[in-house]
Amino acid sequence: MHSAIIDLPSATPGTRRTLTVQRFGTAGARPCAYIQASLHADEIPAMLVADKLRRILIALEAEGRIAGEVILVPVANPVGLGQSLMDHHLGRFDQDDGKNFNRDYPHLTEAVAERVADRLTDDGEANKAAIRAALADALAERTPRTETEHMKHRLLALALQADWVLDLHCDLEAVMHLYTLTPSAEAFAPLQRLLGARAVFLAEESGGDPFDEAVSRPWNELAKLWPDRPIPFGCHSVTVELRGQADVEHAQGEADARAIAGFLTHAGVLSGEPPALPAPLCAPTPLESSEPLTAPVGGVVVFHHKAGDRVEAGAVVADILDPLTGEMTPVRSESAGVLYAHSATRFTLAGKRIAKVAGTTLRRTGPLLSA
Repeated sequence: MHSAIIDLPSATPGTRRTLTVQRFGTAGARPCAYIQASLHADEIPAMLVADKLRRILIALEAEGRIAGEVILVPVANPVGLGQSLMDHHLGRFDQDDGKNFNRDYPHLTEAVAERVADRLTDDGEANKAAIRAALADALAERTPRTETEHMKHRLLALALQADWVLDLHCDLEAVMHLYTLTPSAEAFAPLQRLLGARAVFLAEESGGDPFDEAVSRPWNELAKLWPDRPIPFGCHSVTVELRGQADVEHAQGEADARAIAGFLTHAGVLSGEPPALPAPLCAPTPLESSEPLTAPVGGVVVFHHKAGDRVEAGAVVADILDPLTGEMTPVRSESAGVLYAHSATRFTLAGKRIAKVAGTTLRRTGPLLSA
């Protein structure tokens, strides 16, 4: 393992932020996998899994089993990791401007298209190399200003050159689930099965420009712009939701890390015999069919179901109790599907999302991700 420290420009004199980047295998070798943990810095299971994965990769590297290169960033958000208010860790939003750390990444398709328009040929590998170079150049032309923008810029620069990107997150209280681009569903089927995902959500654009789509969407969009040119899908990316924030256990983290290593073997990043694939626990569904359940009133939340339960259309998922009057307001699911996540607190304000169901019949429009 080769470890490097990247200094981030400080927002104030006398302070320092760094990104630690750990590399396994041969620099520049293909295929390359980029894996980062806890971009939402209060999603702690990801850092535990990254630690378990690092230990596995060190052992595999000693055996000569890193066929390509693995780039691991075990703490992707040092800015959010240091944010605390009255003993509450606030790692999802930047306290400076309130923005989500996993939104507003540069959409580089247009800038890349201008660069490669006259360079594309009938050679797919040459086109892939030209697009990778153009992605790096387009990002390099942007000038980050704030501490967080610099951090996002550095993370994106590392990931843009990878063949595979795994962004490790978690939800509040949840079962294992994944988000990826529609064209990448088959590519991540082994990961889905090895992790035992209970829901897999697909979209060509989810809205908000999250990190995973910043590295993969350009490939899909460029291929559509030039259907007469061979443009291989140069980067498959996935957001891995490692259950809920409280799911921090050694055995579970080890199992998740071994599942990821098994997937990297299937992808050819690691050499050796790929592990057998368990039967899938779900079929991928459109992200537009995922149903967010919102509280119509404020009050005490009493759930009727746990994360992972299957609910039918019209089922009461939770009651909202008015503690002053005793009135109960039911919150019903419009869709049948798996209740894959719900809030970790048991009091809500009116209009807040309290749960999410992996349905199949809804066709939502607009931004499909939560804030």
